[in-house]
Amino acid sequence: MAENNFPQSHIRNFSIIAHIDHGKSTLADRIIQECNAVSERKMSSQVMDTMDIEKERGITIKAQSVRLDYVANNGEHYVLNLIDTPGHVDFSYEVSRSLASSEGALLIIDAAQGVEAQTIANVYIALENDLELIPVVNKIDLPAAEPERVLEEVEDAIGLDCTEHSLVSAKTGLGVPELIEAIVERIPAPNGDENAPTKALIYDSWFDNYLGALALVRVYDGSIEKGQKIQIMSTKEEHVVLDLMYPNPIAPIKSSKINTGEIGIVVTGLKSVDGLQVGDTVTDAKNPTAESIDGFESAKPFVFAGIYPIETDRFEDLRDALDKLKLNDSSITYEPESSLALGSGFRVGFLGMLHMEVVKERLEREFNLELIASAPTVIYEVALTNGERIEIQNPYDMPEVQKIDTIYEPYIKATILVPNDYLGNVIKLLNDRRGIQVKMDYINAERVLLEYDLPMNEIVLDFYDKLKSTTKGYASFDYEPIGFRAGDLVKLDIRVAGEVVDALSIIVPREKARSRGLAFVKSLKELIPRQLFEVALQASIGNEIIARTNVKSTGKNVTAKCYGGDITRKRKLLEKQKAGKKRMKAIGKVNVPQEAFMAVLKLDN
Repeated sequence: MAENNFPQSHIRNFSIIAHIDHGKSTLADRIIQECNAVSERKMSSQVMDTMDIEKERGITIKAQSVRLDYVANNGEHYVLNLIDTPGHVDFSYEVSRSLASSEGALLIIDAAQGVEAQTIANVYIALENDLELIPVVNKIDLPAAEPERVLEEVEDAIGLDCTEHSLVSAKTGLGVPELIEAIVERIPAPNGDENAPTKALIYDSWFDNYLGALALVRVYDGSIEKGQKIQIMSTKEEHVVLDLMYPNPIAPIKSSKINTGEIGIVVTGLKSVDGLQVGDTVTDAKNPTAESIDGFESAKPFVFAGIYPIETDRFEDLRDALDKLKLNDSSITYEPESSLALGSGFRVGFLGMLHMEVVKERLEREFNLELIASAPTVIYEVALTNGERIEIQNPYDMPEVQKIDTIYEPYIKATILVPNDYLGNVIKLLNDRRGIQVKMDYINAERVLLEYDLPMNEIVLDFYDKLKSTTKGYASFDYEPIGFRAGDLVKLDIRVAGEVVDALSIIVPREKARSRGLAFVKSLKELIPRQLFEVALQASIGNEIIARTNVKSTGKNVTAKCYGGDITRKRKLLEKQKAGKKRMKAIGKVNVPQEAFMAVLKLDN
């Protein structure tokens, strides 16, 4: 049991922020080692990445916290609460909630790569939270390292004073002891009144099979004690604190109390995390605080896709799997839906394409399911002729054309950093995706910062891959939503043998509808197996067919048995075959293979 005797002035709460792959998790490992929080025997690479999928892909998906005890050079004991954050754009909400619970942040920049798009985005979130930023240039041991150039870039691109900075190599540990001293000296201690009523922010929650729902909280005022009756402010629900723990990557450390300014885990024994929503305020049930903690937003899904079990009788297994996964990833939203082509499944909301890939892979791997996902889409707002305004997540739910007044689509502000040599390629890609240029700044002679307004529908499929391929991997990309704008959009339906296949419907700009329809039916023609009868593949807007092709029937030479003789006999056999195919076409069913549902992802935009 860890008893806390540390004064508030000796607590430091800080996050690590950076662009993806700039060494956040590795630096966290070195800081943990330097503070002797994990024994050498139990230490592993990326010790704070707890999921197999994180270690395999080399990315951080969930923000993790750890409490460290540190003896400074002046002999004083300090508590360092370190929060490692994800770097990928899809998980930026994890960054925002980590920063909301910190007083300072380490801004990590790769000594060879320099400032990237996510670096800038994370700095702005940190500045909004009024955090003390320490610029840290990592990977200084690399032959291509240029720390002085990188620090100049930070000052030019972000406007951050880099006079006081740290140069480190997270891989070798060079400069890490000096960095920890800088954390103690420069990051302010948390403010808060220890005598005020309890006020704490839930900035993460997850489910433990043995302990039930757990809440990771930052205490702003007062304290939380074991046995205390707490209240969740948004729901007014009351719970008894069964246990308290400090976060540690190997095993949490039990405590009887979490004081003002500290970070800790609250055990309530709840059977689901629904009552412990991220961003909510925890207070004392008998003596509640007057106001909840504001300025904190929970995650909002941006991308939606249908997820269906390949074996239709495993629908309930998929429901159970989603229920369990939501306990550890509160950003997922889902509701049942059915498709004529794919059967029963769920419409699932994700934070982005990487999040969709990760969730699908976790469902398949952790719950032993075989799944198929329909093409991802975004939320549209539709103004109807009767004055109503509705939200559409699934293109198939789009109202009839005559009932629609205006379709509004979500836009994002894209920040792209690109080397000068590839500027033309990137501008062409952005123009093809209906981008509107807002800003173009030359950071130095080699790199350009672009800001564009883009329809979100244009980036959810393959934009990131196209950006990387056109710049040979040198461009970086970040985005934030900026609201809805009216667009000239239509619903493109795909008909197979005259029947609309609901799971293949997509919403496209009117100007691209014909080319997209032609590409789609051409792609489907290669995927749908030939039947005994000819199958028509059509793309349509409402009842108007804008593209068509046919899957030819399998041939059978019915006249092979005729060796000469009267030609009328051959004609009779051919007419009989033709009539049979016509009848078969009227009652026959065409099975659309699973590959067809992902063909939409491969269409050239």
